[in-house]
Amino acid sequence: MMKWVLLAILLLTVLAIIILFTKVKILLDYFHGNDNDHFKVTIKAWGGLIKFKIEVPVVKIDENSPTIVAEQKVETGPDENMKQQKTTQIDKNDLLNSLHDIRQMITHIAGLHKIVRHFLKKVTIQNIEWHTMVGVSDAAATAVITGAFWAVKGGVIGLLSNYMKMKEMPVMTITPSFQQTVSITSFKCMIQVRVGHAILAGIKLVKYWKGGWPDFKSKPLSALSGDNTNSV
Repeated sequence: MMKWVLLAILLLTVLAIIILFTKVKILLDYFHGNDNDHFKVTIKAWGGLIKFKIEVPVVKIDENSPTIVAEQKVETGPDENMKQQKTTQIDKNDLLNSLHDIRQMITHIAGLHKIVRHFLKKVTIQNIEWHTMVGVSDAAATAVITGAFWAVKGGVIGLLSNYMKMKEMPVMTITPSFQQTVSITSFKCMIQVRVGHAILAGIKLVKYWKGGWPDFKSKPLSALSGDNTNSV
């Protein structure tokens, strides 16, 4: 009997070590073309044996109300054979509630910036591709906007490289369109992190928590505060 108990403990220990050292790959794919937006997040581990994909193919303004409508598709499994689709409406109250919750987190976690910064230093970002085509049918104005876009891209990449490990230089282009009004952007990258580092960051967040439980307002965090009255 003792032999089986020790064997079970050994197997659980090995499994825990494997999980802690497992690398999770997060692939981000965003496309904006004039009035069309498409955002896809793919999470993979163990060579694709574990796979989870969230796809938001449509983001638009509701004509009947001041809200943003997003159609979301969720696919799980190695062959993406488990699918779910739903439509979500986001109004100004949802955005305000999200900002409120962020402020609550900052207030209740001492040294939040330090914890997040230390965690991001363990995160690797690579395969960055950022392509943009922009134009406003005016050559001078398009040239100014193109320069501004280069400055923004340089600032964003500098911020990412300062907080995360960047393995190679990103591939970026900006194509000015002097003859027509156009706004097209494509952004792709891959983020890689070990499960153990994410768990350690979570433990630190709990350890440095101060005060009582915050009053969350946005879903699904409002459930943690025992407030189920918020609705979308």
